[in-house]
Amino acid sequence: MKQTKRIYLSPPYQNGTEQELLNRVLQNNWLSTVGPELKLFEDSIKSIIGQEVLAVNSGTSALHLILSQIGVNPGDEILVSDLTFVASINPIRYMGAEPVLIDSERLTWNINPDILEDVILRRIETGKKPKAVIVVHLYGMPAQIEKIHSICEKYQITLIEDAAEALGSTYYKKALGTFGEYGFLSFNGNKTITTSGGGAVICSKKELDHFLKLATQSKDEALHYEHSELGYNHRLSNVLAALGLAQISDLDHRVKRKREIFENYQNHLGDYMDFLEEPDGYFSSRWLSCGLFRVPVQINALIRKLDQECNIECRPIWKPMHLQPLYKEATFFGSGVSKDLFNNGICLPSGVGLTLPDQEYVIDSFKRIIERL
Repeated sequence: MKQTKRIYLSPPYQNGTEQELLNRVLQNNWLSTVGPELKLFEDSIKSIIGQEVLAVNSGTSALHLILSQIGVNPGDEILVSDLTFVASINPIRYMGAEPVLIDSERLTWNINPDILEDVILRRIETGKKPKAVIVVHLYGMPAQIEKIHSICEKYQITLIEDAAEALGSTYYKKALGTFGEYGFLSFNGNKTITTSGGGAVICSKKELDHFLKLATQSKDEALHYEHSELGYNHRLSNVLAALGLAQISDLDHRVKRKREIFENYQNHLGDYMDFLEEPDGYFSSRWLSCGLFRVPVQINALIRKLDQECNIECRPIWKPMHLQPLYKEATFFGSGVSKDLFNNGICLPSGVGLTLPDQEYVIDSFKRIIERL
């Protein structure tokens, strides 16, 4: 029987302290891109990941700032994970540069280090050394980051970590986003913690001031408005930082709950799907619980029936960038692993607030419909 209550894929979760902090901001009139909550929020993130951060208005803006910082120019090539959300790619085009898409490997579903190194060698041989590598930690699962970092170090190529989906994830207890020269986070409404819209640049202390300048229209030191370089309006507001400050206070609980949800799906749907295991030393936040069907399934039909008959929201795995109309002309290297993952994978409801009865309803509905299909 279809229930009235909608079960969303990954809705925001409030812990009850958000209203208090927002009221404090309103009462004190800190409504711009400066204020005490903004600094406290950044300090909270820093204490968790162990590196400097600058809070901005989206993960996309964070990547845009990083590409600006490293001097990406029109015609430059950026090697990037093929299996990702389009926001990992679009800022490359903002800069007039070209994305070169690298296939996934099956261990983590992330960028394939062997293909990556092969492509780097080919590009160097043709005089087209890549400007940077962007590695995405998909669904919270760490990429083979140590190997990827070694490759980038070997060829002296800037490594950028897209940890937008991976706050709370670690590789041998070190936070993702802190292995490369730069990293970034997202606090979009569907993420483990949210500022409604928002993100953060992860960088070194010596570069933090310049990132702040870039994010606030690159105003020079002067009483009047003086500008000598191109800047952007990318800073997070103090109002939204207050929301993030409330949310990040219970990050450990949120990650724990995400992992419990994943394990429950794994235990009850393991006869139908394979779920991504953590290799030794890998710790995933399990931002979304995703699985791969062992036999061909009409995934779109399944998703529609769960929606229409059960009021449950599910989604396919990210559609690879080389299959997107926008990036169909982009250079792609691989054997089709990312396409296979897309064709056989599904993302299940994974919100922190998902109750056990709700998850049981999802599991029972899933089983009933999949048997029919």
